[in-house]
Amino acid sequence: MRLSACVYALLALAACAPEPDLTPVRFTDVTAACGLDFRMHSGGRVKNYIIEAKGGGGAFLDYDGDGWLDIYLVNGSRLEGYPDLATAPTNALYRNMGDGTFEDYTRTAGVGDAGWGMGCTAADYDQDGDLDLYVTNYGPNVLYRNEGNGQFRDVGQAAGVDLAGWSTGASFGDYDQDGDPDLYVAQYLQFAPERVPPRGGMWKGVLVFAGPLGLPGAQDVLYRNEGNGQFRDVTRQAKAGQFAPTYGLSALFCDYDNDGDPDLYVANDSAPNFLYRNEGNSQFRDVGVEAGAALSAEGGAQAGMGIAYGDYDGDGDGDLLVTHFEDDYNTLYGNQGNGRFAVVSAATGLAEPSLPHLSFGTFFFDYDNDQDQDLFVANGHVYPQIRHLAPDGYAEPNQLFANQGPASAYRFAEVAARDVSRPAVSRGAAKGDYDNDGDVDVLVFNLDGPPQLLRNDGGNQRNWLSLRLVGGGLGAKVAIASGGVEQTTEIVSGGSFLAHSDGRVHFGLGFNQAADWIEIRWPSGRVQRLEDVAANQFLTVEEPGR
Repeated sequence: MRLSACVYALLALAACAPEPDLTPVRFTDVTAACGLDFRMHSGGRVKNYIIEAKGGGGAFLDYDGDGWLDIYLVNGSRLEGYPDLATAPTNALYRNMGDGTFEDYTRTAGVGDAGWGMGCTAADYDQDGDLDLYVTNYGPNVLYRNEGNGQFRDVGQAAGVDLAGWSTGASFGDYDQDGDPDLYVAQYLQFAPERVPPRGGMWKGVLVFAGPLGLPGAQDVLYRNEGNGQFRDVTRQAKAGQFAPTYGLSALFCDYDNDGDPDLYVANDSAPNFLYRNEGNSQFRDVGVEAGAALSAEGGAQAGMGIAYGDYDGDGDGDLLVTHFEDDYNTLYGNQGNGRFAVVSAATGLAEPSLPHLSFGTFFFDYDNDQDQDLFVANGHVYPQIRHLAPDGYAEPNQLFANQGPASAYRFAEVAARDVSRPAVSRGAAKGDYDNDGDVDVLVFNLDGPPQLLRNDGGNQRNWLSLRLVGGGLGAKVAIASGGVEQTTEIVSGGSFLAHSDGRVHFGLGFNQAADWIEIRWPSGRVQRLEDVAANQFLTVEEPGR
């Protein structure tokens, strides 16, 4: 076993001591101050077609392995002249300089794709020790292989994953447990502007774009990693395809039933969600309806947008939250530990606050390091024509919910946070400690505007630990105990909405000065246990026996 402490943390935090009164945690918008001068473009000001209202993804990822999170931003395009890639907006990569600023390294790294971008996810698909990047598009997708020298190379076509059509959420996971990450790509619908009338529907008395209902859905694709740099479409073979394709927006590999192999969850717009249980024989079975994770509490299909996955109630099982359209609630599926879920949105206080909003990106995170999972939700409407219907009719405030812990049966309370609540047309969202100060920051991707980098100020008043797993960490489950509280998390790729978050595992420790123990269950089946680990440090843990 090899355990090394990375000394890029602010180790002075180790002296943090309990205080009776803490300063309220604030999130400060530092986008401009950090040098993020990017602006996302998606269609025209008035959205005549559904393609113009989607997109808005990106990632927190450490592409150069220097211990600082970099930022990848996915751009859209315009219908006029599309696909003239010579004049189209491009994606952008901003390198974290380690001093609170970012610099544009897009051209240097070779990742300025000019397709009509939707989102992205990251994983070390070729197992060479660095993160590769997969970008989903309306049009051919892109796989950027990390060359390990600060540059990437587009190998999507050579690898067989340059899927055309309209791809949305994607996730890497080793579903067949052969040691290399496979790839699932959700697709939304079959779309061509010349076949769809502009402004073809009515909503609350307003003429808006048509879709998705009434337009043909698109088939998602599961790619098996062959281990030789290539992937193979095994959608039908693995029973991950549908005879009647629906409108997939987000996808996530996650071991919801704790049986040691990755299952697959897909959020579908206006259709039941898929929960593909891994049968352990390289095949899946959709158990979404029977497991209680496909529909609302009332048994209706909802407008599945984004996915949050985490153990909000501290029972060791991964719970799922799916975001939805205005006038419908975001659905929290509480994992019952027996292969089934229960809708607990109302019981946890999340139903009513979500009703006025159209929600997209979302994730669980412990923003105040108090040893429970809080929740972030990014909001923004899809119809610019409704600006006059309400003060926040199109641009909407995002939401931060604080977990009230076991004393309240893990209810959530919305937290007033000025920069979080500033209205925007938000889509994806990602989490990560970009400044390495021991609390988790937030990155929001906005339609037709700049992103928001929200720096967490004050979350590190309590203690914390962050782990980076080396060698087969994707899909690993990490449990930690400190001061009588146990927490569990799973390392996943993708999720939220068209977004990818920091691959490091962050735990809040409250005022405890150490973790009593940490247990890592690697995808290989190995179990590694660390005892009495001091708080307030970043650790790199290598899988034993590799």
